[in-house]
Amino acid sequence: MKKLSSVLVLLVLLSVTATLVTAQTQAPAQPADRFIDVNGLRIHYVDWGGDGKPLVMVHGLDRVARTFDHLATRFTSRYRVVAIDMRGHGDSGWDPKGRYLVEDHVGDLEGVVQQLKLRDLVLWGNSTGGRVVQVFAGKHPHLVSRVISEDVGPERPRQIADNYAKRVQQEQAGWASEEELLAQLKKTNPRMSPAVLEPYVRYGTKRRADGRIEWKRDPQLVNGFVATDLWRFVRNIKSPILYILGGRSTIVPAETQDELRKTLPNAQLITVPDVGHYPSDERPDDVVRLVDRFLAGENVGK
Repeated sequence: MKKLSSVLVLLVLLSVTATLVTAQTQAPAQPADRFIDVNGLRIHYVDWGGDGKPLVMVHGLDRVARTFDHLATRFTSRYRVVAIDMRGHGDSGWDPKGRYLVEDHVGDLEGVVQQLKLRDLVLWGNSTGGRVVQVFAGKHPHLVSRVISEDVGPERPRQIADNYAKRVQQEQAGWASEEELLAQLKKTNPRMSPAVLEPYVRYGTKRRADGRIEWKRDPQLVNGFVATDLWRFVRNIKSPILYILGGRSTIVPAETQDELRKTLPNAQLITVPDVGHYPSDERPDDVVRLVDRFLAGENVGK
C-alpha cells in the first residue's frame, strides 16, 4: 500500500512539473520598456527577454520599436529580442542640434550594444533602420553574425528625401483621434493587418495640448533624411546579409542590386512579389519563413 501511495505521489509530481514546463514554454514573452543614456540622449528600447543570441531590431523613419511587435514574438523562444526607438522617435530623446544622419543613429546603436554588452549580433532593420544595421555591420564586423535589411541598400536618392520633407509638412495639423489616424492608415495601407497598424498608432503617437494626435517624432528629422551614399561602410560587411526587397518598391534599383552581389560575397537578395517598402508588414508569414531559413544558414533564393 505504501509503495502504491509513493507511486501515486510521484506521478502527481511529474504531472505538475510537466504542466509547469509546458506553461513556461507556451507563455508569451512580455516586452519590457527600458532606457539607457547614449551620446547625451535618453534612448528607449523594448527588451523582450530570452537567453539566446541577441536579435536587435531597428525601425524605419517615423516608426518606433513597437512596430516590430508582430515579428518579435516569433523569435523570442530562440533569441533575446531587443528593439530600439531611434533618436528623435517614440520615447527616445530628441537631439537639440538636429543630428539625424544615418551615422548618428549608428552611433546610438553602438552605445546600446556596448552598454548591454551584446555580442554575436543578429541585426534586423527596415527602411532607415536597414541602412543603420548595414553601416553598423560594416564598422563592427567582429560583433555581427547576420544581418537582415528590408528594402534599402547603401543609397538614398534625393527624390526620396524631398518626398519625406513634404509629408512632414502635410501632417503638421495632426489628427482628431487615434481612430481617425488608424482609419487613414488602413485606407492607405490596405495590405497591412491591424496587428501591424494598431501598435504603430498606439505607441507612435502622442496627444498635443490642443487635444489632437501627432506622431512622436522630432520635426528636425528632415535634417538627416538627405541624399545618402553609404557604400564606404557597406563594402566592409563580412557577415552573411539578407536583403529583402519589395516587388512593388523601387528603392533598391537593379543596378544597385547587381553591385551588392558583386561587392558582398555573403549577400543574398530576395524579392517578395507584390509588396511595397515594408515586406514584413504586408506578408509577415512569408518574410519570417525567409528569415528563419537565412538564420539557419540556408540559401533562401533556392
